Amino acid sequence: MSDSDPVPTRVVVGVSGSLGSLTALCRAAAEARLRGASLWPVLAWEPPGGELAARRSPASALMVGEWQRLARERLLAALDDVFGDDGPRVPMTALVVRGAPGRALVATADRESDVLVVGAGRRSALHRALAPSTSRYCLAHATCPVLAVPPSPLQSELAAVHRRNTWRRRLDSGDVLRGTKTLRPEA
Repeated sequence: MSDSDPVPTRVVVGVSGSLGSLTALCRAAAEARLRGASLWPVLAWEPPGGELAARRSPASALMVGEWQRLARERLLAALDDVFGDDGPRVPMTALVVRGAPGRALVATADRESDVLVVGAGRRSALHRALAPSTSRYCLAHATCPVLAVPPSPLQSELAAVHRRNTWRRRLDSGDVLRGTKTLRPEA
């Protein structure tokens, strides 16, 4: 490739297996087809407790291979859930990266010709306080265009149904001791 040839466009997308990331993956594949680009799904992972905890624990060095295998399985499951046997119908390079999701995505989408696709789901106040937003990090630090994909309307409906059903469940002491739940009609 000479200096005058255009750099091939990549559509990089963050994948975690959540409904929001699966929605973003669908949108990223459509964007890659539209642009004639390759699709780069990225699953970023960190050791439980974060990197600092992993450095302090000698046992964590033994677990790195297992954590990486689990991350690879989660990425493959997400790709299968979205594309099935047909695949994305564009060239694809799937990556598993060790690191914080926002940093990993920005580091992967490091060309001006790239497009970075992230899910921009609704988050509770508690979740916002405890976990930094990957989409906000990417919007603030990426050197390429970032497409923030809102959650699917189905995702909102599923969350509402889940909240309603959670409030309807009542456990008695016998259920707790046996480890079973009994659904009772509302009083």
